[in-house]
Amino acid sequence: MERLEKYKKVLKLALPAVGEMLLYMLIWTVDTLMVGKYGGRVAVSAVGLSGQILYTVSAIFSAMGIGVALTSLVSRKIGEENGEEANIYGSIGFFMGVAISLVLGVLFFTLPQEFLKFANARGEVLLLGSIYLKISSFALLMTIWRGLLNGIIRGAQNTKIPLYTTAVMTVVNLGLDYLLIFGKMGFPEMGVKGAAIATVAANLVGFLYTMFYLQKYSCISLGLCMGIKSSHLLYLKDKWWEIMKIALPASFQEGAISISRLAAVFIIMILGETAFSANQIALTVESISFMPGWGFAVAATSLAGLKIGEKNYEEAEDMIGICLQMGIVVMGVIAFSFVLFPEFLISLFIKIEEKEVISLGATCLMIASLEQIPLAYSMIVSGALRGMGDTKTPFYISVFSHWFIRLPLIYYLIYLKRYPVYYVWIVQIFHWIIDGGLLYIFYKKKINALLKYKVKN
Repeated sequence: MERLEKYKKVLKLALPAVGEMLLYMLIWTVDTLMVGKYGGRVAVSAVGLSGQILYTVSAIFSAMGIGVALTSLVSRKIGEENGEEANIYGSIGFFMGVAISLVLGVLFFTLPQEFLKFANARGEVLLLGSIYLKISSFALLMTIWRGLLNGIIRGAQNTKIPLYTTAVMTVVNLGLDYLLIFGKMGFPEMGVKGAAIATVAANLVGFLYTMFYLQKYSCISLGLCMGIKSSHLLYLKDKWWEIMKIALPASFQEGAISISRLAAVFIIMILGETAFSANQIALTVESISFMPGWGFAVAATSLAGLKIGEKNYEEAEDMIGICLQMGIVVMGVIAFSFVLFPEFLISLFIKIEEKEVISLGATCLMIASLEQIPLAYSMIVSGALRGMGDTKTPFYISVFSHWFIRLPLIYYLIYLKRYPVYYVWIVQIFHWIIDGGLLYIFYKKKINALLKYKVKN
């Protein structure tokens, strides 16, 4: 019975996070589908490339950077029953993130073409992508702000509010997508521009909803920092540095992953619109498997932080093991669907006449099925290490696996040899096996060291 309760506890945290990510996936999937049906592979390439750039930046500076630090620190302080310090960390971290986001927003609004030219975008892809990127720079601000707030809320063992927020965003985004991309119910037909406006509106609603909840109902108050006296500046500097000690390696890790992916995207652009479109659609479909992986990783981060704060290391190991078991099972089932229905899944996102894109994308998706289990290890164990306060190990391993294995092989096979795009996915199987395996080895060493330390003391 006790074991069953532990599974329920993991699911209580993981399922809302999985649902949240499924809704994000639904937004991105249907957005890509509508844009693809409206403007074909050129529109898919423009929105896909611009969206990848924005996702990279928001992930580095919100969900996987300061946001991870806030989840880890807030959960540990709650485990120690120190609510006042949890408030301080949440407040300082949020205001730090806002300052960073404003700089990034200005850069993307003023220099959209420069970013896309650097990514090898040309012609119509450059034109449409610049429009999408400039408008969506406003969405970037609110995505980062909401990511910081969600990090605080998850640290307080609440993954339901981010889910509810995303549900509201989904309705707003997809509804406006339909109205503004195709010009329905009297609205102008705006195509890619309409998709960007829908994204901004949805993220504005999501941020306001999350902020309202945090200020009205949460135990964390972002107004706390306003009342801190100047004589406490040294105290605040210590807290600031503690956040950064966790946030910087987490940000660097996400940067190593996302910039590597972005560099691979730039390389794939060289193969032409057909290859890029097929790869982008395969990535969109594969994001289905990221959702449970992310959900169980969030649960592992939150539970590891809580149990480490309680100094209950045996329970931490057990809960992390349950997160890993459940994530592997779910991602394995999704991988099986990639093998059974690859062409059907790809054809949902592109005009039926684009047979070459469908065939190439289906090949990529079938290969992707083989990387799902090692990917589960990588995501969930990395989340567990972050919850334990160790963001350096995932960072070092990510740098090694992405920049010394994955990217050089993609550069050689795609850029130099001009092999078909599905070779990218073959490389990724090898890459995730190394990444997930190394993370698991270092995690076991760390948890065993904590257990031995407890026995001695």
